Amino acid sequence: MAGVYFYDGKWYNENPRLIGPEDHAFWMSSSVFDGARSFQGMAPDLEPHCARLGRSATALGMTPTMETGEIVELCKTAIKKMPKESELYIRPMYFARGGFIDPDPESTDFVLAVYDSPMPENTGFSAQFSPLRRPASDMAPTDAKASCLYPNSGRAMAIARQNGFDNAILMDSNNNVAEFATSNIWAVKDGVAFTPAANGCFLAGITRARVKTLAEQAGIEVVETYMSKGDILNADEVFNSGNYGKVMSVTRVDDKEFQPGPVASKLRDMYMDFSKASQIF
Repeated sequence: MAGVYFYDGKWYNENPRLIGPEDHAFWMSSSVFDGARSFQGMAPDLEPHCARLGRSATALGMTPTMETGEIVELCKTAIKKMPKESELYIRPMYFARGGFIDPDPESTDFVLAVYDSPMPENTGFSAQFSPLRRPASDMAPTDAKASCLYPNSGRAMAIARQNGFDNAILMDSNNNVAEFATSNIWAVKDGVAFTPAANGCFLAGITRARVKTLAEQAGIEVVETYMSKGDILNADEVFNSGNYGKVMSVTRVDDKEFQPGPVASKLRDMYMDFSKASQIF
């Protein structure tokens, strides 16, 4: 996997080895990250992703060591070090070196990884409702893009794949639909786009916010509300929004088949057009 990495003022062409068993992040999971994308020399919404990284660090008790603008410029430098046709994942991170149960804020460290990660084919994906749930905001640091939240997503994905699905849909602690294991969820009924209301159990993503704005610009009504399994299964179309694949249609949920629909298709096209304004080189 080709990539470039920045740590402690230096650039590396290979994955740097940074932590050991005495580092807080290694044994107490005090690490946060954000994920942006670059493709064809574009990096849409790069600044909001870098800004959220700082908020995530603060939420976990760390002290960000860089301003948002500094991280943005580092990301742009990294992108320019890779071929223009590259499809890249951009992952700035904060992690803590010291502390016992809680991290020592002054031990916060930063690393940036930018590496090849091809965009998934826009052929649709399947999902099943997971037996696992998203934690409430008083159970886990759900206001951060924290690494410690992802093992539960990983368990949900493993169960789904064992059952022949590509992804999982997780409910919240009140049995409302929360999101996919890897992205936010949308359903369309009678031309209206519905998405779960942000209730603190999941990150209402940056791509989700962008898709909402684009939908409103296109005259598509967007409703953020509490959603049930029935709202998903009875929808005309289901799709996701997320940094990794941007906007992708769902072709099956449990035993219900779906066709890729016009709303998801339009929003994906609009997102790709929007991305052109983020050309870096």
